[in-house]
Amino acid sequence: MMEDVVVLGAMKTPLVGRGDELAQLMALAGVGSDPTPAAVVLGGEAGVGKTRLLHELGHRAEEAGWQVLIGHCLDFGESALSYLPFSEMFGRLGAARPEVLAALTRSTPAITRLQPGQRLLGAQGDEGEPASGTLEQQVIGGRGSDQDGVGLGRGDIFEGTHAALEQLAERAPVLVIVEDAHWADRSTCDILSSLFARGFQHPVSIVVSYRSDDLHRRHPLRARVTEWARMSRVSRVNLSHLPDRDVRTLVRAAHGASRPGQALSEREVQEIVRRAEGNAFFAEELLGAHELDHGDLPADLADLLLVRLDRLDEQARGVVRAAAAAGRRVAHDLLASVGGLSDGALNDALRAAVEANILVPWGDSSYAFRHALLAEAVYDDLLPGERTRLHAAYVSALVGGRGNGSAAELARHARAAQDRETALVASIEAGDDAMKVGGPEEAARHYQTALELLADPALADHADTSVVHLTRRASEALIDAGHPQRAAALLRDSLAAHGPDLADDDRAKLLLVLARAAMFGDDPSVNPLDLTTTALDLVGPDARPLRAHTLAVHARANVDRSRFAEGVTFAQQALTLAEELGLERTAVDAATTLGRLNEVLGDPEESLRVLSDVLEQARAAGDTAAETRALHQLGGTLMEMGRITQARGYYRQSMDLSERRSRPWAPYGADARILSGVAAYMVGDWDEVDLVTDTSHEVPPPLMASLLASIRLQVAAGRGDPSGLATLEATRTEWLADGWLAINVGGAAIDLYGDADRLEEAERAYQDVVSTVTAAWQVPAFQAQVRLSTLLLGQLASAASRLGAGGRADLLRRGDELLTVGEKTAQRRSVVGRDVGPEGRAWGQRMGAEHLRLRWLAGQDVPQQDLRRAWEETVQAFEVLEHPFEVARSQSRLAAVLRAQGEQAAAHELTAAARETAERLGALPLLAELATVDRGATPSSDDQAGPVLTPREREVLALVAEGRTNGQIARQLFISTKTVSVHVSNILAKLGASGRTEAAALARRQGLLD
Repeated sequence: MMEDVVVLGAMKTPLVGRGDELAQLMALAGVGSDPTPAAVVLGGEAGVGKTRLLHELGHRAEEAGWQVLIGHCLDFGESALSYLPFSEMFGRLGAARPEVLAALTRSTPAITRLQPGQRLLGAQGDEGEPASGTLEQQVIGGRGSDQDGVGLGRGDIFEGTHAALEQLAERAPVLVIVEDAHWADRSTCDILSSLFARGFQHPVSIVVSYRSDDLHRRHPLRARVTEWARMSRVSRVNLSHLPDRDVRTLVRAAHGASRPGQALSEREVQEIVRRAEGNAFFAEELLGAHELDHGDLPADLADLLLVRLDRLDEQARGVVRAAAAAGRRVAHDLLASVGGLSDGALNDALRAAVEANILVPWGDSSYAFRHALLAEAVYDDLLPGERTRLHAAYVSALVGGRGNGSAAELARHARAAQDRETALVASIEAGDDAMKVGGPEEAARHYQTALELLADPALADHADTSVVHLTRRASEALIDAGHPQRAAALLRDSLAAHGPDLADDDRAKLLLVLARAAMFGDDPSVNPLDLTTTALDLVGPDARPLRAHTLAVHARANVDRSRFAEGVTFAQQALTLAEELGLERTAVDAATTLGRLNEVLGDPEESLRVLSDVLEQARAAGDTAAETRALHQLGGTLMEMGRITQARGYYRQSMDLSERRSRPWAPYGADARILSGVAAYMVGDWDEVDLVTDTSHEVPPPLMASLLASIRLQVAAGRGDPSGLATLEATRTEWLADGWLAINVGGAAIDLYGDADRLEEAERAYQDVVSTVTAAWQVPAFQAQVRLSTLLLGQLASAASRLGAGGRADLLRRGDELLTVGEKTAQRRSVVGRDVGPEGRAWGQRMGAEHLRLRWLAGQDVPQQDLRRAWEETVQAFEVLEHPFEVARSQSRLAAVLRAQGEQAAAHELTAAARETAERLGALPLLAELATVDRGATPSSDDQAGPVLTPREREVLALVAEGRTNGQIARQLFISTKTVSVHVSNILAKLGASGRTEAAALARRQGLLD
């Protein structure tokens, strides 16, 4: 860096999402290896990031040895000081390096008049007398300049500035940055025009920024920018809005800097991103408001936005205020109806608002606020009476047909205008519209608003509205949106509120929806079978369609409580009655339940056949909800059969269909997404797990987010990712709030704690999961308990060799208890009439093998042939299941047995196969276990040749050697950043490198890079 560089101050926020723009700006400004003179005019709306980009450009230029001069134009209105940015530049140069400025003024005396000290009131003239005339006259040679020879002409200023910059550039390249030229006085614009037209011999680059949204039709800079763009030496750049993903990154980075250790939720981030609309300054202001615990616009931002409104005349302000009451956009006919102006007056007002860049034309017949926050600021500035009057006018226009609008718009205006009856009808219609277009979350809000309005005694007897029907619709929308717990709460409140006055059929309808919500929501306080049993008793003999539906839901509730024979009986009754009555959806529902029960009761092939028929029926009828469920159930049947790869395909179809229906968090589609992640984990496609479970650009319901994260946690446990333990401990209360979530996290928790030699915590995690699930599902045991018991047995066995005799005795006792629990759980499956599938057989076999291993490593007398056979059968069982990670873990433990029995070659063959899987998956704990098993063995020639990298690790290493970051590698290879991090850790460990640079050097030396 040159010694006379004016050092730029630090910026508090990072430069995000502007890499391409920065590269373009550096190239156009000639800031590079071969500095060249250049001129660039940079436009962009207020807050979009021009200053931040120019700051980074200045830093890059300083690092490249350039001298950076920065000047700003200020909003002084008619009192703007001539040449202000150049006075600032030379003033800063004089303060930083007075000797440099002194040399310039000696050779170019004209710039003396641009120095700040010469421009103050009362400053001395050249002969020690007060300078005469106005500041403008002093500088450019106004009154008396020709008479006394003291003043300077404009040409002298222009020539002196040009010469000074050329002289500076002889020392080192010069970058001149002039910010906010939309506030520039005429003289500053003139000198810029002169410098652009004349150019430079030495490397002097000038970059001028301005707010494009301030350049209304009559703004003086508008013509200047057009003039400059025609010059061959000048390049023009417009800075667009940041993409949402970059605003998200900016918000998280800024929040991390101001609130270290306090993470924002994705919902909070998304709301800020939505409101900011790609404007970096707005995003930071909104973040600041959020951190101060209020969601209103910050006062300084609101004031900034309202400055434009204040510049309009009263008539135009009135039109803008009326538009703000409409929201972000408004149709011309609606605005005409509400504004109360003649056509000519309205057009004049709209033209003024458009020229002021407050409104912009939208399509052929509408207007929109240039930014949503501008609409918010104007609306917030309205007086209460103004708001009510405007909203009432919109209601009148929409109801009277004088403008077009949606039911949601009418409902909003009616509520704000205190027109409750209109708001009620419009809210229900808005909910129906949202459900038709796949917006259950929005529909639920509209329906719940309608229910709140119905609570008004004046509307309680509204003839066209049934509270029961509306409650069911709201609850079903909440279930489809992924909020079954909220639906259950709404239904319980409604049942309690109506008490004994509710008709039997209406009560049954509410109980059936509550039962569905309870089955999907895992609420231990509600037994869905009790609810459907009561509903069945309530349905009268004449309500046959309702009875068919009740039987279908009752069948599902029986299956939910493992009453499979009863489930068959009631599903068959529902199917028969539905077919008799021509109730196609109810018939498909019951047939799907029967189809899945075939697998449960031991005939999986028949289950596949029936469910395939149901799937075709649903598709033929266009019933996408039934199709989603049928796909999900087909995946479940295949999963139980151990055909995991095929199951993944059906789960993916179910998940994709749910997303196409705009119901990604509806029960079966969301469930299919989770199970798709589970299946990907089982077949060893761990990179796919990261992709399927990634919700960084979504706002899932909290339980769904936790369930998807639980699958990622299993991968973290398998890979030994140290962040897994931190995640586990930070979310402990969350994962103990739901049975399925607890099971998913439980296996990962046992391995994470056990691999970290925290055995007591592994056991506590196991006990917590068992307590949570048995309470939530109201069962004495559950099938996944076999797997969890087995995993814990494995950790006890691994710990046995590290403990003394007393510790081993305690481990044996605990191991015996786990074996007993696991065996009883496995037996319970047959008691309820369910066959054990490949997965159950594999874990049951592994449970016995781990128990024998525990006894063996604890020094007990174990028949070696029994031990060997148990592990051989375990390996085979997981091979049948096609679960490569558990195959490899089982191979490692069988190899340990074989090595102890002296069969070194067979053991080495097993560890080699297991190591290949572990390296492909990045399973560091398994690699460590294999190293222990192999300790003392004679390595093969292949082992001595150097570290063995998997194909994926070679890809990652090649990109590391190119200097790519983890994020860049992830995007290029279509995997997650976390996966790249694990691969890089594996590579460093295998190469024995301390960092990425050393790893690249070692790889080149060993010929590992092509």
